[in-house]
Amino acid sequence: MSQSITNGHAPDTSRRHTGVLIIGSGLSGLGTAVRLSQEGYSDFLVIERGNDVGGTWRVNTYPGAGCDVPSQLYSYSFALNPEWSRSFSPQPEIQRYIQGIADRYDVRDKHIFDCAMTGARWIDADSRWEVDTTRGGFTADVVVSAAGVLAEPNLPDIKGIHTFEGEIFHSAQWDHDADLSGKRVAVIGTGASAVQIVPAIAPQVAHLDVYQRTAAWVFPHLTRAYLAPERFAFKHVPGLQRLIRGLIYANRELFVITQAKYPATARLLEVIARVKLWLEVRDPALRKRLTPTFRAGCKRLLVSNKFYPTLTRDNVELVTDGIEEIRGNSIVSTDGTEREVDAIVLCTGFHVADSPTYSMFAGRDGRTLSEEFETDGLQAYKGTTVAGFPNAFTMLGANSGLNYTSLIYVIESQIAYVIDALATMEKQGLRTFEVRQDVQDEYNVALRRKMARGVWLTGGCTSWFLDRHGNNPVLWPDFSFRLRQLLRKFDVENYETTKHPVTQADSPTVAAQAGQSANGSDVHAPAGHESA
Repeated sequence: MSQSITNGHAPDTSRRHTGVLIIGSGLSGLGTAVRLSQEGYSDFLVIERGNDVGGTWRVNTYPGAGCDVPSQLYSYSFALNPEWSRSFSPQPEIQRYIQGIADRYDVRDKHIFDCAMTGARWIDADSRWEVDTTRGGFTADVVVSAAGVLAEPNLPDIKGIHTFEGEIFHSAQWDHDADLSGKRVAVIGTGASAVQIVPAIAPQVAHLDVYQRTAAWVFPHLTRAYLAPERFAFKHVPGLQRLIRGLIYANRELFVITQAKYPATARLLEVIARVKLWLEVRDPALRKRLTPTFRAGCKRLLVSNKFYPTLTRDNVELVTDGIEEIRGNSIVSTDGTEREVDAIVLCTGFHVADSPTYSMFAGRDGRTLSEEFETDGLQAYKGTTVAGFPNAFTMLGANSGLNYTSLIYVIESQIAYVIDALATMEKQGLRTFEVRQDVQDEYNVALRRKMARGVWLTGGCTSWFLDRHGNNPVLWPDFSFRLRQLLRKFDVENYETTKHPVTQADSPTVAAQAGQSANGSDVHAPAGHESA
């Protein structure tokens, strides 16, 4: 990765060059930086638009913020955390863990903070990427986009929203200067963030309106504090924490059966959720409005022990009529009711399938990822590379998400793929790699065939998992260990590659043995590949 070949073009000395440029320092970007360092790579940089590592856990600081994945799964496999205080960790603890990783593995000096990417384009003549940022330009032989899937808040297009005179902010951009005590507050949305925020703020506000577009399945939150003897054992009993982690992982994989394999079995989950709803909401009319009409798992499964009881408080009202418009100090619902509010909290999710970062990446022919995905929707090969975008990896790309277990499992699988790709480049003297279009197409045909039987397309709901084409480009429709198997080794035979040009100092015999063509190109012949 240390070679700098420009095919006769003078390099742009106004830009800082690095072998690998990682964009973003959440769990994906930081994990990649640590593993590169562990493998002996030093020629890499991480640009991060925030002022610290952490990604979504740095940004999402709303009241009640926490993880709905068990703590034992929410750490890197190379850095288990025996210090978790609870079985499901709160946001501050997770952020401290991430910061501790950056410090322990000494990669902060590889970071450039407060550095937001504004554009990236592949320069074919130089076989490298040019990246523009708010802190100057960079060039890189390889880019790793770790911008994250929950990074860009989705702001609703509601008539009059910009005319609201009170405090208004997204859950991922919480205004800690806003004092909600004694105010009339509206929470728009009832997703994963809302079920944590609503119980946290309801006791302090004068009145709380919760606007629900679609009822969600809410399950018991099996959270508890770890006892001191447990934490002691995690730290001092060899293999104990890893064993418990493995057992929890295996248990979470069972959700694949109800979501991807045999969706009809989700009725068993629905029984649990219905009993919970009946026990916690005794008003039949309210209970009916909180009962979903779709199969469990079609939308994200939520966990909370406080959300339903909070909705029964005297100062809380569930509003299921749609929003017609927002006025200076009120919200008007579609039935004509006008409710006065002092502050609005938007729990309206994120841009996932249409992330704004896609419009920033321009590939080999100048087309951006957004333009590439315009016709058929978001697609990738193994969720990690995209045809037409050489020397680039996308962490948690198309169809690599999980909604039942820890994404860190996928992140580490993708990092292993990146590491093996870099090792392959060095071993074979490769200058570029680019997944073949036919390979990517075949992979996605097989993947969508699997997806067709899953609850996300058959469960009777419309969710943020789906794009405007009716496809689910977000989730992986199988056991997570099968995705790990696909990513275990960089399958260079499914990529078009070029090699570094032979210099006069190189032996022509060695070049001939390497199968190098006259122009320095070595395009691998088609080969069989693993399907989705």
